[in-house]
Amino acid sequence: MSDNNPFGGSFGNKGGQYATTVQYGGTEPKAGLGQASAPPAAAPNAGPVAGDVIKDTTTAAFAADVIQESRRQPVLVDFWAPWCGPCKQLTPQLEKAVKAAGGRVKLVKMNIDDHPSIAGQLGIQSIPAVIAFKDGQPVDGFMGAIPESQINEFITKVGGKGNGAPPVAEALAAA
Repeated sequence: MSDNNPFGGSFGNKGGQYATTVQYGGTEPKAGLGQASAPPAAAPNAGPVAGDVIKDTTTAAFAADVIQESRRQPVLVDFWAPWCGPCKQLTPQLEKAVKAAGGRVKLVKMNIDDHPSIAGQLGIQSIPAVIAFKDGQPVDGFMGAIPESQINEFITKVGGKGNGAPPVAEALAAA
C-alpha cells in the first residue's frame, strides 16, 4: 500500500476509496461527535410522522437528528456533496431502499460542503460515505456507490429483516 494515498486511513487502516462495509464495533466516537455548537431547535411536531424516514440535517441538528434518534432506531447518515457524481447515483437508491424498509431505519443526509465538521470528526475523506448509527454510536458503514442489492443487504444488516409491518407492529407481535 502506498503512503501517498490521499484516502488512506479514512476507515480503518486498509486505506483507499472502496465500496465495502466497515465495522465500528466497540470504538468510542471522537470527542465532540454529535455535540452541536448550538442546541437544535425543538421540532414543531415532536411525534413521529409515518413518512418521516428521510431528512436533511445540519451540524447544529446532528445530535438530535442522528445521535438521539439512533437510540430509538438505526439511522443511516449519507455524507454527500452537490458536485459528487457517485453521490447523485447513490442517494436516490438509498432513499428508495429506506422507504421500502418500512421504517426499520431512517436516512439523514448531510451535505459536507455546507457542514464539513461532522464528516471531519468521523474521519471521512471520500464521498459518498454512509455511516449507520445505533444507540448514539457509529456501528457500520460503507464508502462509494454500491449496487441496490448491496444497499438492501446493508439495511437488513443494520435494521433487521422485518416482516413488512411497521416497527411498532413488529415489537407488539414479538411481545
